[in-house]
Amino acid sequence: MKTTYKGTNKMIIGIVFGVITFWLFAQAIVNVVPTVQADLGVTTGTLNIAISLSALFSGMFIVAAGGLADKIGRKKIALIGFLLSIIGSLCLVFAQGSVLLIAGRIIQGLSAAFIMPSTIALMKAYFEGAERQRALSFWSIGSWGGSGVASFAGGAIASSLGWRWIFIISIIFAVVGMYLLKDTPESKQESTGKFTFDYLGLAIFAVTMVALNVVINFGSDLGWTSPIILGLSVLTIVGLIVFIKVEKSKKVVLIDFAVFKNKPYTGATISNFLLNAIAGTLVVANTYVQVGRGFTSLQSGMLSLGYLVAVLAMIRVGEKILQRIGAKKPMIWGGLITTIGVAIMGLTFLGDVAYTIVVFVGYALFGLGLGIYATPSTDTSVSNAPADKVGEAAGVYKMASSLGSAFGVAISATAYGSVADNGNIEMAATVGIIVNVIFGILSVLSVMYLVPKNAGKTSK
Repeated sequence: MKTTYKGTNKMIIGIVFGVITFWLFAQAIVNVVPTVQADLGVTTGTLNIAISLSALFSGMFIVAAGGLADKIGRKKIALIGFLLSIIGSLCLVFAQGSVLLIAGRIIQGLSAAFIMPSTIALMKAYFEGAERQRALSFWSIGSWGGSGVASFAGGAIASSLGWRWIFIISIIFAVVGMYLLKDTPESKQESTGKFTFDYLGLAIFAVTMVALNVVINFGSDLGWTSPIILGLSVLTIVGLIVFIKVEKSKKVVLIDFAVFKNKPYTGATISNFLLNAIAGTLVVANTYVQVGRGFTSLQSGMLSLGYLVAVLAMIRVGEKILQRIGAKKPMIWGGLITTIGVAIMGLTFLGDVAYTIVVFVGYALFGLGLGIYATPSTDTSVSNAPADKVGEAAGVYKMASSLGSAFGVAISATAYGSVADNGNIEMAATVGIIVNVIFGILSVLSVMYLVPKNAGKTSK
């Protein structure tokens, strides 16, 4: 749909409000687990499943939601996402047991799946060049920054007002966000004839994603060689093969694999997957400083303050670097700085004071690198996506983020746990960190090989 409309700051703020309903408010439940468990009287297992369901349903449907946004309207899908966020939050506000808790978390995951690709697509549609890059910077602040603030905001709200107020405030942000987007015109691909959608592809993809997420999230608990995990692993592989064959044989598809013929988009997506896999560092480092160094959960949380400050401060800096020299160099620099920050956290032979300083600096470098990387990477993926498939392409890009994080946490935790079982906690932490360093190096290499030098450069 062609329009002369130009994106506004009001539109950006409305989109950011939608993004943080998931990255800040929905994610904050992770940090108020004991309070929620005591209030609702649910088991730890039930609560853990409820927490993981949001990521599962977001990952399952984000690509489909992005494709729907392209076909029936990006604004429409975004607003549906806002409404789902409100409904999911209401379920949690009124929850008295496990039923509304689980329902609310599922709906919040669906909300994220609808909001993330559609809002990126709207920014692609109504912003150009440097203005698009600025808009995507604020989108990144909403996601990266929101996730960084979640633990502190959630704890502060829960301790002062009660945990349900986290989701009451989320509803307020969603309502205001919808109001701010009301004047944004609709954007969708031009089409003729009746609406068509790849329901078969979605069904195969959903089954495959459920199997994959169960393997990732429960492999350690159930045993990586257990019949259930092995069976689901086979189902994942078979499902992926069948999905690719089915998609290549149809005209109307859930994922158009032709987008991966574009090297910059592929490079941004692969490097995004690998750099998000470094999230396993958070699990390893937090576990080690508490188990191996005797830190409290509050003290270990304070160590990551540098990450929060750095990532928020550097996202706009990454945008400015992108505008001056293009995307490739800041993506490489960001990946390298993040990897160095992670690597020094593996220096477990240091004494308590020295190691505490090293971990604080490591977290700060972690955030600094991600902040530099975020906007150039997102802009590279968006600017190289076909105009009629930008929602779908954004869905794949953001799915890479979620899967990368899940893979990284699972692999890092397994590496740490297998060595820790032998009684050597220091070596376990070092091994877990090395896994994440490898992810970082691979991310940098993918940028070096796939992203061209002129990616992201804007004409003056």
